[in-house]
Amino acid sequence: MRAGLILLCVSLLLPPAVSAESPLQPLLEAGQLTIDSSMTPATGVVPGERALLHIQIGTGTWFTGGARIRLPEVPGLVILQTEEFAANSSERRDGQTWVMQRWTIDVYPQQAGLFTIGPIEVTLKVNGGELGNLEGPVLAPATELEVIVPEALANTPFWVAAPEFSARQSLDRETDALTPGDAFERRVEFRASDVQAMMLPTLRQSDTPGLAAYPGTPNLENRMNRGQSKATRIETVSYVAEQPGDYLLPAEDFFWWNTKTNTLEVITVPAVQIHVEGDMNQQPATNNALRSVQWMGIGGLVALGFIAAGLLRYRPWRWLAKPIADARRGLVALRQPGLPSQLNPGTSRGGSAADRKAS
Repeated sequence: MRAGLILLCVSLLLPPAVSAESPLQPLLEAGQLTIDSSMTPATGVVPGERALLHIQIGTGTWFTGGARIRLPEVPGLVILQTEEFAANSSERRDGQTWVMQRWTIDVYPQQAGLFTIGPIEVTLKVNGGELGNLEGPVLAPATELEVIVPEALANTPFWVAAPEFSARQSLDRETDALTPGDAFERRVEFRASDVQAMMLPTLRQSDTPGLAAYPGTPNLENRMNRGQSKATRIETVSYVAEQPGDYLLPAEDFFWWNTKTNTLEVITVPAVQIHVEGDMNQQPATNNALRSVQWMGIGGLVALGFIAAGLLRYRPWRWLAKPIADARRGLVALRQPGLPSQLNPGTSRGGSAADRKAS
């Protein structure tokens, strides 16, 4: 009896079993509901290349609502559901019309290896005939993805793996006759297909004395059209000429793994030459003069600091207390009446009333 109570308490504390039967299980057992999964391509994929995970669902009845896919988390893979709707179709099976749904999931590997994806939980709403409308989860079978790094990419730090990739540079003004204070903007637009905009490269920023650089916020855009994904990343940098001279924004190479031909290509953004007019020998003199003024100002502030500290420490004004008191008494004496009091009757400093009557 005691052992039975213990088992009952333990069973209440434990969560429900994961393998609890789904409401859709009768349709699966009757062969009126199927779910399958596949990967395209399943082998020979390089890091950064898109692979497609297909989930195909079919029923001999009909769907009464949409499907919800619970994407798994797999270390080393980025799994995204970029399509809102499934591709719907129908087919004949043993003389019966089946309704089909085909979902496509994007998978972007980040490293080489053999990955297992799934099983994947999909929640469906299906008509069950005499059972009425049913809703519940079913599991799509697990799939595998093999990711490799070709020899051509072994020493490449970063690449874009896509069937299409381009980089285009533009400037908003000519840069061969600038003057100090002039500004211009450099714009580089990256475009690729079958990748996400966040996976496109960035411009390398370098510190060039005499030419101030102010990078802007990148503009990222992803578009999907009939299964074709297009990504755009626009980078802008504003430059301000500060000193006369000749400057060079170096060319940049971007590596592209062409997934159509399985070859490595290089896309180059050309260098930008900049000429800022003016007397290049005058600027250092100006800088030296400014530096001298700055040091003189700093020296003056330091001297004032020492003087203030000395006054606070020795306080010479305390020796002036006695002379100031003597001077104050002398001033009071000067304000006394100049004649004796008896010669000034009626004044505030005259004699008494009796004396005045006697006079």
